[in-house]
Amino acid sequence: MNLLFRNKGALALLMVNIFLAMAAYGLVVPVMPTLMRNLGLTGASVGYLTAAYAVTQLLFSPWGGRLGDTIGRKKIIVVGLAMLAVSEAIFGFSSSIYMLFLSRLLGGVGVAFIFPGVMAFTADITTENERAKGIGYISAAMSTGFIIGPGLGGFLAEYGIRVPFYVAAAVVGFVALLSVIVLPESMKKADLIEPRLPLEREGFIRQIWQSRKASYFVTLVVLLVLGFGLSNFETVFGLYLDAKHQFGPNDIAFVLTIGAIVGVIIQIGLLDLLVKRLGEMKVMYLSLALGGVSIFAILFVHSYWAITIVTIFIFASFDLIRPAASSLLSKAAGERQGYVAGLNSTFTSLGTIIGSVAAGILYDVSLSLPYIAAGATFLICLVGLRLRQGIKQSA
Repeated sequence: MNLLFRNKGALALLMVNIFLAMAAYGLVVPVMPTLMRNLGLTGASVGYLTAAYAVTQLLFSPWGGRLGDTIGRKKIIVVGLAMLAVSEAIFGFSSSIYMLFLSRLLGGVGVAFIFPGVMAFTADITTENERAKGIGYISAAMSTGFIIGPGLGGFLAEYGIRVPFYVAAAVVGFVALLSVIVLPESMKKADLIEPRLPLEREGFIRQIWQSRKASYFVTLVVLLVLGFGLSNFETVFGLYLDAKHQFGPNDIAFVLTIGAIVGVIIQIGLLDLLVKRLGEMKVMYLSLALGGVSIFAILFVHSYWAITIVTIFIFASFDLIRPAASSLLSKAAGERQGYVAGLNSTFTSLGTIIGSVAAGILYDVSLSLPYIAAGATFLICLVGLRLRQGIKQSA
């Protein structure tokens, strides 16, 4: 707990920041069936709307990471929170699909500033021995927000379909103000750098291409697969439960909330132990296997509690992959914490975009296809990593 409340409680406040940023992404999930009916949307349109958030996150994440290295972590976190608050307010007041898209695009820019700022801030205030634990706390908050967001949206939607977004705008705005007052700057002026390396001046497409040469590229690929699998699963999960099992918003919210809470408890209880005994890479192997099998299993269970239990396993796998991968990246980043954190966000966002769009398109073809695609991707990634390790060991 000392780590959480050191530096004026910086890590605890960072957890709140990243939780809200990720929760904002998923608030829309339980209201999607209603939006589809009201606006006459297709599954593909829902996928595009979900992906819009990740598109601007992808485009602006490298810039957000570099900006954090040059002007400081606190400033980009606060600006990102302010943009996110405005985007949630716009969504609440929207009366057309175009305003909904504008809201999601602006929210993605906000998260593109928040995520690398928070990850780099965490690296700044932890030692290498504390790094996995610190990032584990941040990842727990992030995963909880990402997964519990739909649950919160479902509960709040009982009071009106727009209420979740009004509440989110108010809470995020308050936390932005709190961060201005309470959050210290993690970098001294002497530590602020100008991005002089040629790689850091290039566009994000060039950066993605160049990152294949980095020692941590495989870890970035795992984060891309995680983004794909999680968004593929979550984008149409409410639609899937509504169409196949006749779940209402409260039922969807309950399954997602229980899955999120238990998954995070598993992460907090097991992550540090697993990393110390197995190492980050083996934790990723284990989680990819668990996630792939569990996503396939969701297609074959039918009772309320069986669906809930399988969902818990799915979220537990997600909650273990992200901090293990982020810890590996942070250890390899050296003084370029903001830049590498930006790449972390970029690859996760790219996976989220592909997963969201694919989920919507595949859902229009068959209810089961999004989950077949997500489960297969996890298992293919696992096999690829194991083959790569075998080749390296025999070389």
